[in-house]
Order: sequence, then structure tokens, then C-alpha cells
Amino acid sequence: MGSEPSDAPDSTPDIRAADADVDAAISGPRRAPEGDVVLELDRVSRVFGAETAVNGLSLSVHEGELLTLLGPSGCGKTTTLRLLAGLDEPSEGTIRVREREVAGPDSFIAPEERNVGLVFQDFALFPHLDVAENIAFGLDAYSEEATDRRVDELLDLVNLDAQRDASPDQLSGGQRQRVALARSLAPEPDVLLLDEPFSNLDVSLRVEMREEVRRILKDAGVTAVSVTHDQEEALSISDRVAVMNDGDIEQVGRPEAVFEHPESRFVADFLGQAGFLSGTFERGRISTPLDTFPVSMLQGLSPEYDGAEVDILVRPDDLRATPAGTDRGDGRIVSRQYTGPSFVYGVELDDGAVVHCEHNHATEFELDQRVRVDLVSDHSLAWYPRR
Repeated sequence: MGSEPSDAPDSTPDIRAADADVDAAISGPRRAPEGDVVLELDRVSRVFGAETAVNGLSLSVHEGELLTLLGPSGCGKTTTLRLLAGLDEPSEGTIRVREREVAGPDSFIAPEERNVGLVFQDFALFPHLDVAENIAFGLDAYSEEATDRRVDELLDLVNLDAQRDASPDQLSGGQRQRVALARSLAPEPDVLLLDEPFSNLDVSLRVEMREEVRRILKDAGVTAVSVTHDQEEALSISDRVAVMNDGDIEQVGRPEAVFEHPESRFVADFLGQAGFLSGTFERGRISTPLDTFPVSMLQGLSPEYDGAEVDILVRPDDLRATPAGTDRGDGRIVSRQYTGPSFVYGVELDDGAVVHCEHNHATEFELDQRVRVDLVSDHSLAWYPRR
């Protein structure tokens, strides 16, 4: 959360002092990930000249877990993946795989000796090898019989038995991705790393392959770390999501907890189409440009903070617009996005803030039309000290 607004009355308690309590209230119950820690980063940093790409990052990934590093370009997620894979070396901190130190102040284990698999964005299949040969490529230490058995297991796992003898150029994008996944799983790595795994697939394939990749990883029982900037992808496939910003982790938790209870203004802004209502807390109620609401509508805001000025997170499904007269209403339509099942309308409120309202596709408003906006949320809302 941000700092306390400078124009808050002197009698208002310091909101910053309540940050820990508020964070606990809005985060909801946390279930600790099950299983032993397989991968651990302990205060890991990576500095390039004057630029810090990863800044003292600490994180644990547990047995059988799929954790996704999510964030915008330049946030440090790809650098973190390279550090885990051994393609880059940390400037500070320690990385452990199954309690074995693979990178630290006095150690650095080569990528091929870490027992860490990596699935590249472009799949990197060998064009001169067929599907079975691609999968078997990393099994040099296996006997011929063991190799054949392992390839059979993986072809069955990824549903590609019929394509055993096909070359990569005879496969669809989704099939190539499954071959790349099977090849990385073949040596039974302790951790599998996936670098933007769906970025090279057609839009129509992405949803299908998200479900398929998650099934394969869960059936294989592998511990995996994925990297993406696509929030829908991260929320749909992950057991936990770690949202990164400027080399730091802003929040880590179950996808629904991170989305519904963002612990920082950045996370709230980054996930979904966030809008913010300005509000003032007075005598048990919150006054906003739309209406006045009971304090129970806000997560973790208690009567002791009377007089505080806050920004309230609202997403499209929290708001509804209705037509208003030309000289009244809460704002005007400034944008509309058609998604098929629904319209998402951008509404510029009279105080200048822009919020979004989601409506059934049968409800249509014109650009510049005056509307009244109502809060229809059936859950409590996150809030942040006024910027």
C-alpha cells in the first residue's frame, strides 16, 4: 500500500501503521503449499551495470506445485527464470534445488548438472529427428530398453502415440508444444521451467493448451515454474501466482486470492480492468462520487480510521450503468469493448476518474452518453491510501 495522504486531518490515525493488519484482512486465509520445498531462492539479486533486474528475491516452490511468475515486460521474471536454469549467475543470494546449492556466493552448478528442465518459447525441436527421437534426445544415460520404455510412457502422457514417427514440420503448434514438454520431462527433472509457454500458439489454441499442459504436469507430478505476462494464462493454470514488479515480488498466493485481494496498488492495477473510486471515511460510512456506503463494504477498514481518504478498487463486474438525463448522472461513456458475451464500457466520472462497467451483450450505450453508475458488488472491496 502507498503512504498516507498529506492532507489527512491531524486527528486521523496513521494508515501506514495499520498496513500489516489490513494486508492480513484482505489476503484471506492462506493454505500453505503441500509437500517439501523443491526449489528455493534466498535473497537473490541480479545486477547489470547500474540496473538491478532482480532485487533480493526470496521464494519457495513446493513438490508438485505449478507456480507462475507474472508481470509486465522488464519486471525481472525472465531474468529470474534464467537464474534458475543456470543460464545466468546471481550477483547475490543463493538458489537451491532439493536442498542442493546450485548457485551462491561460492558455487555455481552448470545448467546440464542441475536436473532442471526448460521448455523454450519456440519449442526448439530438432527438425531432423522424429517425435520419438526428439523425446529420447536427453536420455543418453538410459539403456536402449529403458529409453524405449520412457518414450512410450511420455507419448501416452501427451497423447501423441499416433505421431511417434512424424517429423516436427508435420505437427500442429499444439502437438509441437507437447513434444517439447515430453522431451523436457523425459529425464525426470526436479524442476521444469516454462518460458512464456503459449506465446507462439494461435489464440484459438491457447485456452485448449493451457488445460492440456496443466493436465500433463499434474499427471507427471512434476514441480514447475512458468513465466508469463498474460494474466489470464497465469490465473488459469497456476497453483500459485507471484506478481513481479521492478525485480521484486509484490504478492504471491493462490490465483483467486491474488486477484480478489490485491495487497498493493500495483497488483490491483495490473490484474483485470481496475478502476478506483475516491472515498472519504466519515462516521462509519464511505462517501464516494457514486454514493455513500457502509464501512463494511471495505476490507479491513475499521472505525478508528475516521477521516481517512482512500482509493477503492472496483472492477467491471462490480459496477452497472443505467441511462441518465443530459444534465444528470455520474459520468459519460468514453469507450466500449465488445467481448462477445458482454460489453465493457469505460465511464469517465464527473470527478475525472475512469471506471469500467460490464453488461450483457444485449445492453448497448452510445459513446458520450450520460449514465448513472451503481455499485452492485456482492463482496467487500479492497482499498488503498489516497495517492
